[in-house]
Amino acid sequence: MQALYSLLDRVARSESTILIGGENGTGKELVARAIHNHSPRRDRAFVVTNCSAFNDALLDSEMFGHKRGAFTGAVADKPGLFELADGGTFFLDEIADMSPTLQVKVLRVLQEGTFNRVGDTETRTVDVRIIAATNKDLGAQVASGSFREDLFYRINVIQVVMPALRQRRDDLQILVDHFLHKHRHAGGGRLKHLSASCLEHLRAYPWPGNVRELENEIERLVVLAGDDDEIAAELLSPRIRAPRAAGAEPALPPASLPVAVEQLERQMIRDALARHRGNKTRAAAELEVSRRNLIRLVQKYELE
Repeated sequence: MQALYSLLDRVARSESTILIGGENGTGKELVARAIHNHSPRRDRAFVVTNCSAFNDALLDSEMFGHKRGAFTGAVADKPGLFELADGGTFFLDEIADMSPTLQVKVLRVLQEGTFNRVGDTETRTVDVRIIAATNKDLGAQVASGSFREDLFYRINVIQVVMPALRQRRDDLQILVDHFLHKHRHAGGGRLKHLSASCLEHLRAYPWPGNVRELENEIERLVVLAGDDDEIAAELLSPRIRAPRAAGAEPALPPASLPVAVEQLERQMIRDALARHRGNKTRAAAELEVSRRNLIRLVQKYELE
């Protein structure tokens, strides 16, 4: 990770566009925010949107704004996120899910620094640094024709690949301490610590959901610990606390691989919906899936 930290320190001082790749939950937005916070733009806005959380028309209006009367429900002029990010940084998460039509509009911003609101003929200018992220192989999507080659090269000036948490276990303690501090108010405001046994279980777990799964687990532990300053291993989620032989690989659930994957998927969806009080748009953004796909999965697993 030292090589990654060194790279981030260098790119933060530049104005180049950045493409962050990596599995779901590896902390791509955290890295984008860190780059912004250490850049010359740190005193200006850091704006985020998830390209998979909206349909094409909504994402167009969300990013570029719209003019009054542009469509049904457009009762007033509305600035888009590009305008709100003027002078700062715009983080486009899951850019691989953006339609070709919107790819052209983003390319125009990168090339000319100009855009038009939906339904408006007035050309507006903006000064924004774009950081994009994806969990997909954009090179393969360029080859298949689903992603524009010219936009790919524009956003891929500097590429940052986030390793999975299982590949950087030395960072686990740092992340645990960070999340314990971040979520301390969920447990009454006092900073808690993990028991040695609890930390041992966390180190042994493979973390398929990466940093996001770890943060969710730490927040859960802080809440369940109540007034206790030390968090016991007994409070860990069953999937993490499952016993295993010393030195052995994590035991597989007593089911076929497809069934085991479905069980994990169902649990992650249920947890995300609970955290966001049933708000599917926010849950979909956290899980890095489209809202439409989340609704389909909710119906599949009968979570409503």
